[in-house]
Amino acid sequence: MRMIDIIDQKRNGKELSEEQIQFFVDGVSDGSIPDYQISSLLMAIYFQDMTDQERATLTMKMMESGHHLDLSKIPGIKVDKHSTGGVGDKVSLPLAAIVAALDIPVPMISGRGLGHTGGTLDKLEAIPGYQVEISEEEFIDQVAQEKLAIIGATGNIAPADKKIYALRDVTDTVDSIPLIASSIMSKKIASGADALVIDVKTGSGAFMKTLEDSTRLAQALVDIGKGVGLKCQAVISDMNQPLGNKIGNSLEIEESIDILKDKGPKDLRELILTLGSYMVVMSGKTEDVNEAKVMLEEAISSGKALERFKAMIKAQGGDERVVDDYSIMPQAKYQIELPAEKSGVLAKLTADEIGIASMLLGGGRQQADDKLDYSVGIELHKKIGDPVEAGESLMTIYSNRQDISDIEKLIRENIEIAPAATAPNMIYKIIE
Repeated sequence: MRMIDIIDQKRNGKELSEEQIQFFVDGVSDGSIPDYQISSLLMAIYFQDMTDQERATLTMKMMESGHHLDLSKIPGIKVDKHSTGGVGDKVSLPLAAIVAALDIPVPMISGRGLGHTGGTLDKLEAIPGYQVEISEEEFIDQVAQEKLAIIGATGNIAPADKKIYALRDVTDTVDSIPLIASSIMSKKIASGADALVIDVKTGSGAFMKTLEDSTRLAQALVDIGKGVGLKCQAVISDMNQPLGNKIGNSLEIEESIDILKDKGPKDLRELILTLGSYMVVMSGKTEDVNEAKVMLEEAISSGKALERFKAMIKAQGGDERVVDDYSIMPQAKYQIELPAEKSGVLAKLTADEIGIASMLLGGGRQQADDKLDYSVGIELHKKIGDPVEAGESLMTIYSNRQDISDIEKLIRENIEIAPAATAPNMIYKIIE
């Protein structure tokens, strides 16, 4: 079997066999297929798509390329959450702690940033000392004891996906339904959780720009999960503007902790409570979503969720003092205000371009091996639908360079102040 024939077959829109997909995944895993041929097949898949059978096969072969975690030592129904990624999306951090505060085990294996989107692991590494790479035994023990751990995929969990994931980021093949679905589900199935809630983003800052494409992806993910006996549900949420008010690694840790302190922006809180309520129902704690929401709100107001987050930081080597002192994290040298040029209502705040602005400041990666500046980012003072006065600050830009004229130009090209505008809905659909 030759890789060039597999590329040719998919490039011409033909279905790949189980044997061909196995050959590809094996070659990615053992390094026998060069990056340029892997990238070529990824591009062919991007343009030609995959059948349901191909998607399922690719998912399972990538999962089988490594070790399947056995979480049976952890009592209870293990519930996980995944997001398809967005700008300002720090949901996993407070959400996991809030759900774990209800004594529901949350074994979370997360990823790094892709393009204009931030990664959960990148945010956590803004906390001095936090270790995202721990052994499987330590991971299992921590979830059993603290009900919570957030780590990166070990070398043994879907190793084929680790290589493909990095190449997708630098070959502009991120927003492909079969590649997204197989990547997410191979890791989630291998991570051993019993139930999974998936936050599928839709809009300008999402990989899926339209509600139709987001629905297709959500259904693909749920179908794969249910096909292997995983309790699975998807929520389609808005990403036409950044989520919350803060974008950037240290800044997003700050906002996550604010949520756990019963503060923080309403849109972020709404999404967290929606996703969390389904996680609680899937755990068997209650059958009623509204009751689950009340339980989550009590976990926040009582301080139990904040304590759970603090315990996780300490268990993974991080400086738990960050909960009370944000200055422990890297801080930007300059804070530059961006004033409104006229009065009206904020009508546009293009999420992906705001994310790119943060990336260009150093908060994200343009190439897989780029080093991050954890201190930089953007804090929004206005969201779509908010009234604005001329001269009023729309946002604060956190930068380590004083001249940010390129960033200001990019942002101004992607905001609009109009006579009237309506804030978008946060939740669009639930895929059962």
